[in-house]
Amino acid sequence: MARKFLYLIAILVVIALVALLVLRIWSRELTEYAFVPRTAFEQITPLRGNAYDSPAMWLSRPGMGAQDPAQFLPEGASRPASLPRAAVFFIHPTSYLARDHWNGPIDDLDSQRRAGIFVRGMASAFNAAGEVWVPRYRQAAFGAFLTDKPAARTALAAAYGDVQLAFDAFVRNRPPDMPIVLAGHSQGALHLMHLLQDRVRGTPLADRIIGAYIIGWPVSIDHDLPATGLPSCTAADQAGCVMSWSSFAEPADPGVMVDAYRAQPGLDGQAKGTRPVLCTNPLTGRTGGAAPGEANLGTLVPSDNLQTAKLVARSVPARCGADGLLLIGDPPQMGPFVLPGNNYHIYDIPLFWANLRADVARREQAWDRAHKVGR
Repeated sequence: MARKFLYLIAILVVIALVALLVLRIWSRELTEYAFVPRTAFEQITPLRGNAYDSPAMWLSRPGMGAQDPAQFLPEGASRPASLPRAAVFFIHPTSYLARDHWNGPIDDLDSQRRAGIFVRGMASAFNAAGEVWVPRYRQAAFGAFLTDKPAARTALAAAYGDVQLAFDAFVRNRPPDMPIVLAGHSQGALHLMHLLQDRVRGTPLADRIIGAYIIGWPVSIDHDLPATGLPSCTAADQAGCVMSWSSFAEPADPGVMVDAYRAQPGLDGQAKGTRPVLCTNPLTGRTGGAAPGEANLGTLVPSDNLQTAKLVARSVPARCGADGLLLIGDPPQMGPFVLPGNNYHIYDIPLFWANLRADVARREQAWDRAHKVGR
C-alpha cells in the first residue's frame, strides 16, 4: 500500500511538472485561446449624441454620494479641507474578460462590477484634486489585446467612439475656465492618448490641463508623445505634462505587453519599433531615475475581498529601466492578480497611490500659480 501511495505521489509530481512546462512554453497560446472572442465582430450602434447626459452612463460623477467608487478612501488617507475646483476625467481599464463579444455590453453585470473595483482602487487616487468623472463605455474585450485579428482594431475604435462622446459631454458640462486632470489606465490610457491628440492638442483645452496620467500603457517617445501636444513631466511641480509608467517586479518579462503595444500604430500612424518608451517615476514625479522604498508615501494594499484596503508606507521602490519599464525590485505582496512575467499591471496605481495623490496636488498648485488663481 505504501509503495502504491509513493507511485501515486510520483505520478502527481510528474503531471504537475508537465503542466508547468506546458504553461511555460505555450502560455501565450493558452491565454489567447481563453480570452480572444471566437465570434465574428458585431457592429455596434453609435450612442446618441446626448447619451452621457444620463447619470446612468457614469460609473462615477458628482452627486453619487457614498455609492461613488471613486470617492473611496483607505484608512490613513484624508480629503483636503476645501475641495479644489478641478475636474478629473478618468478612463477605467479593461474589465470585460468574456469572449462572447468583441465589445463588452454596458449592461454586463460582471464587467461592470469589476470596473467598479478598478475605479475604487485607481480613480480614488485623484479624488483630492476635485470632482471625478468616470464614464461607462463599450470597452474592447481583453482578448482584443492578444490577437492581430482585424476585429480587435475595430473593437478598439468602437470603444474609443464611446469615450470620445463621454469626454465631449464632460467638457460641455464643465465651466470653460475649470482646470482638468486627465487619467486612464491600460485600455483607458490608450484611449486617453487619442483624446489628447484629437480633442486637446492645439485647442484652448490644452491650457486647462493640470496633468495627463497615461498609466499602464506604453507611450512611444518618438511616435506617441509629440502627437499628444504635451511634454513629459521633468519636474515634480510642472503642470501640463504627461506621466506614464508600467510596473514590473524583477526579473521582468514584458513580452506579452510589448507585443500588444507594438501591434498598435503610434499616434503618428507609424510603426513604433524597438525604441524605449516613456517612463516617469511616480515616486519622484520626473522622467527616468530611481527612488528607494523609503520615498513611497503609501502603497494601497487591498484586502482579500477587495472591499477595503490599507496604506503601507516606505515599502515599494521604483526605478526606470533602460527600456522604459518601471522596475519595483523584488515582488511585493499585493494579491493574486499579478500577471505573468512579474507584471504588476493591475497594481500600477495602487503601488504608488499616496505619491500619485501628492503628485496631482503639486501640479494643481503649479497650474494655479501659472494662471494666478488664488485659493
